[in-house]
Amino acid sequence: MKYDFIVVGHGLAGAILSYTLRKRGHKVLVIDEPRATGASRVAAGLLNPIAGKRFAKSWLADTFVPAADAFYDELEAHFGQELFTHKPIYKIFSSIEEQNTWMAKSGGGEWGAYILATHTQSINQESINDPNGGIMIGHGGNLRVAEMLDLLTQELQGQGLLLPERFEMEKLELTEGGVTYKKVEAAHLIFCEGFQVLQNPYFKWLPIQPTKGEVLEVEAQNLDPECIYNKGVYVVPVGGGRFKVGATYNWRQPDEEPTPDGQQELTERFSQITSKPYQVLHHWAGIRPAVRDRKPLAGRHPQHPQLSVFNGMGSKGVLMAPYLAQHFAAALESGTEVMPDVHISRYLSLYYDYIKEQDKQP
Repeated sequence: MKYDFIVVGHGLAGAILSYTLRKRGHKVLVIDEPRATGASRVAAGLLNPIAGKRFAKSWLADTFVPAADAFYDELEAHFGQELFTHKPIYKIFSSIEEQNTWMAKSGGGEWGAYILATHTQSINQESINDPNGGIMIGHGGNLRVAEMLDLLTQELQGQGLLLPERFEMEKLELTEGGVTYKKVEAAHLIFCEGFQVLQNPYFKWLPIQPTKGEVLEVEAQNLDPECIYNKGVYVVPVGGGRFKVGATYNWRQPDEEPTPDGQQELTERFSQITSKPYQVLHHWAGIRPAVRDRKPLAGRHPQHPQLSVFNGMGSKGVLMAPYLAQHFAAALESGTEVMPDVHISRYLSLYYDYIKEQDKQP
């Protein structure tokens, strides 16, 4: 069987890229080992155009936000099911100093419609602790990531375009015309493996930092579900009085096991947002593929142009993946390269160091 592309990995990045390639008319085979956990499946799917304690507009937000809106609208129409919910994000000031930091930055015109309102005092919502006020952020929302992945998986299975198995690197052969995997041929293979790329002999030199994140699902019937809250953690409504609360950032324990320390950190931070009673229903952990400079990784292998990588979106995949998938697909079709900010060539020195080390091996 001959394909245009093989995509290895069907988390958020791989799913959006493989769908994008198929919509552009390409024959795509996805290889993915079924897993109940993973960073994409446990994440709340938050899209936030304003990020961090410094109130910085997300990198390329003016490009990524409309592309994400268009992509998720199209995906909902394709499946006839709501997957993305637009909601304002109430970023609560943690102190007067944080309020002052925002007031000093907000005079510029770059914020546009991203800031719906600035509150220098509490919004007087009974369930929310916001004595210093906060900002109401527009163009935010959350994607039902697990539901999206399930729908796309079912579609691939129905069309015979999914191999539900662990990718066996030793079965991969590089040919003049592309690649061969077992009995499958393709012109190009794209790795979308998340943090597992660190075990990939072709791309393990990339500076992926596995970052464990823990997430809770809580029931809090007294909390207004018409808003996403952020103060140290995000609080995302998921329906029925339930909210996802997350996430922790742990570089020291690169595993997917929930921990008592993680739950304690999340419950303490959640209690700073609301003093109303709640019940913890679920506790998950996943590993994000974070990158040193906080920008994604995409591009062809330096020596094997039939191999590419599409990875490293960290906690921003819902925002960035739709545009970058289109951008990457167009580059693959035209034989050109992706934008320098995401191209893996920015870490080419690491590749050469890796090759030198390999040459030293007996």
